[in-house]
Amino acid sequence: MNTISVNNHSFEIERTICEIYTRVMWYHRPVTSFNIWKKSEFYSRTYFLEPSKTEEVIDSNIEFAKKYFC
Repeated sequence: MNTISVNNHSFEIERTICEIYTRVMWYHRPVTSFNIWKKSEFYSRTYFLEPSKTEEVIDSNIEFAKKYFC
């Protein structure tokens, strides 16, 4: 399904609606099928990012250098 919207510069843009799925009880369901309270709960979730291994290695190397070379 395509929609036409107008941006800040008064240009019409054609966009496609993106369906968002989430895992519920071992299977995936579209968020559009949720009731209003479940949608509210879904959109209020906070996500965390696990630090990458590269950042951990760099941080540990910096700590080692500070400890032994400074």
